[in-house]
Amino acid sequence: MFSRLSALFLAALAAQAAAAIFPLKDIRPGQHGVGRTVFSGTRVEEFQVEILGVLENVGPRESVILARLQGGPLAETGVMQGMSGSPVYIDGKLAGAVALGFPLAKEPICGIRPIEEMLRVDPERASAPRQIAAGNAQLKELATPVSFSGFTAAALEHFGPQWKALGLDPRQGVSGGGDPPEKFGDPSSLEPGSMISVQLLSGDMSAGADGTVTAIDGNRIYAFGHRFLAVGSTELPFARSEVLALLPNLSSSFKISAAREWMGAITEDRNNAVSGILGRRAPMVPLDLRVGSNVYHMRMARNRVMTPLIAQMAVFSAIDETERAIGASTYAVRGRLDFDGASVPIENAYSGDVAVAAMAAMGVGAPLTYAMTSGFDSLTLRRVSVDVTAVERRNQVQIGDLSLPRLARPGNDIEIVVGFTGENGTESSKIVHYRVPSSAARGTIYVTASDATFANLMELQAASGTAAHSAAQVLDFLKKQKSNTSAWLRIWRAEGAYSVDGRDLADAPPSLALILMKAQLSGANALNWRGSQIEEIEIPMGASVVTGNKTAQIEVKE
Repeated sequence: MFSRLSALFLAALAAQAAAAIFPLKDIRPGQHGVGRTVFSGTRVEEFQVEILGVLENVGPRESVILARLQGGPLAETGVMQGMSGSPVYIDGKLAGAVALGFPLAKEPICGIRPIEEMLRVDPERASAPRQIAAGNAQLKELATPVSFSGFTAAALEHFGPQWKALGLDPRQGVSGGGDPPEKFGDPSSLEPGSMISVQLLSGDMSAGADGTVTAIDGNRIYAFGHRFLAVGSTELPFARSEVLALLPNLSSSFKISAAREWMGAITEDRNNAVSGILGRRAPMVPLDLRVGSNVYHMRMARNRVMTPLIAQMAVFSAIDETERAIGASTYAVRGRLDFDGASVPIENAYSGDVAVAAMAAMGVGAPLTYAMTSGFDSLTLRRVSVDVTAVERRNQVQIGDLSLPRLARPGNDIEIVVGFTGENGTESSKIVHYRVPSSAARGTIYVTASDATFANLMELQAASGTAAHSAAQVLDFLKKQKSNTSAWLRIWRAEGAYSVDGRDLADAPPSLALILMKAQLSGANALNWRGSQIEEIEIPMGASVVTGNKTAQIEVKE
């Protein structure tokens, strides 16, 4: 959230710019003004604006200016995606920015965000995208178009719903690429009405969200006229963009653009605007992918929501571009997630006939999501490296049987046989020798042979009731995640065991167990009840992906 000093700065900025602002209270129907935006290249052009009225109290302390636009290509395109933030002036004073439109409208009628509301960039009021009923039509915030380059159509189709749920409109193949040179461009080349692109990914694949600059005050810019992701304080790189073409569309017309040179960083993403600082370099995370002989080098914006999604989508697209989408296949995924002071290894395999690329991509996205949403600022991601090896056949075995003696005594050596069924009905088995502890009490001991998914779920259930208290604890949990190219033998008792501050406390004394159980039942987050694990044994299966689980039991007799 903003500090008090930051709030005072914005108040001072509004006061300094007061002479150049046309206040909302003076807006009247019939007034005329001009807007500024880019229709082609980088040249800012004017369009005409006729004020139709003011929609008051459309939200808490929010109003929208309703206006009809004309001039340039607007009669053909209507209000376009990418125009968000285009400044509107009345009598030479800034009144606001184009921010809303009517889908499927026959005329270019828009909603203008008052400049007073944009200057507030209020940290208290981030909310869901605005949608205002107007008869049978709806005035909606213009969706922010996100242009993808280097991604396959299947990747966009698979992940498109996730982008749309964020209020963004993903578009494939409508960008000239997004890999601006390292050197920053000249800030003086940016002016109100210029096109910018918030670069979420640059390099061999790119993704950029397009919008328009509304105002510039010193080295600070204001843009969009609505939220981008509503993430509050942030660090997202933005570049000056060039409009290559306009695409009229019955649903929603949009600009086709390409990022040309870095300009600065978006530092605030709030309800009514985004703002940023010119010349500021936002941190980006290198993403290195190798799928077979294809190598990709990219840099991702560092953001707890977008980084995992972008990495997952890039892995999916790289696999989809190189390997077949349908048919028996196996992908071995290896790599690492580098954080400040520690690395988390990635080593897994995925096999099947359909959606195998999606499973492999999820194997990268899931640990990133867990780490980056853990809430620790010190858990800073530095690099993601992924290497995918593909085989055009299924390489999968299922746990089909589990046999062991029914009775044992403390100190006995027992033989546990795990049976597996592979492709075309082939059968195999692994033998594990286990010694019953000499101190083992009478009663039932359970033995569960399972795949990594089941075993990791047990760990997740233990962790879910325990709030992580440090970044190191989060990384330790991720490092303990099991590979699905092994079967996992868990030997346990159906007795109380607890996780306290991330550490197991098995077979607690009755008095302590009673205290812990009461705390758990009261909803305390620091405790988690689960079966008491005695031992865990890994059974490597080479490159085969293991699925399934079986449980059997042994009665311990004295």
